[in-house]
Amino acid sequence: MATDTKRDECEAALRQESENARKEYELALTLLEQQRNSEALELLDRCIDAKRRDPEILYARAVTHISLGGYRKAACDLLKTIAMDRTLLHAWKQLGFVQFMLGKEEAALKTLKKGLEIDPHYAPIYCVMGDIYIDRAQFSEAKEAFEKALELEPDQGEPHSKLAMYYVARGDMKGLKREYEILKTLDASLAEQIGTLFFDVP
Repeated sequence: MATDTKRDECEAALRQESENARKEYELALTLLEQQRNSEALELLDRCIDAKRRDPEILYARAVTHISLGGYRKAACDLLKTIAMDRTLLHAWKQLGFVQFMLGKEEAALKTLKKGLEIDPHYAPIYCVMGDIYIDRAQFSEAKEAFEKALELEPDQGEPHSKLAMYYVARGDMKGLKREYEILKTLDASLAEQIGTLFFDVP
């Protein structure tokens, strides 16, 4: 009987610890939105101490490391995240991005293509692939990737912003102007930057 009571107490304590970890995780997400990244990281470290095999928490910590420039630490967390749940496409995308930032372009493309094997309709992966192709001066591949993202998410700002940067890289002002007009509605802040830099918009 005493053993049962002790076990019940342990299970209750574990449940409480898990609940606290979830609350801390939710608070960390709020801090991330507020760009209070160092505070978010402290909370996420505590969460992972309590729940080591939670891919959502690991992913959140990876994003926090990215925001702080800790790409190698982010890569470690993203690899663990994918090992726990291969279906998390945003983790594949972020891992590809991190590898790109670390100068590992071939590995990044391989990672992103693995993500697309899981879901070839996940537009953000094409956006990162396009960035890598531009960096490698593979402009036709870059345009193809951005246009695929645009086909999948025509009403989202990111594919249009990526195409705008592609047109800048190619010196195609006509194409840039077209994306600029679309971005006025989808991403007014970026449109304003483009207008100021390239079209003498006050």
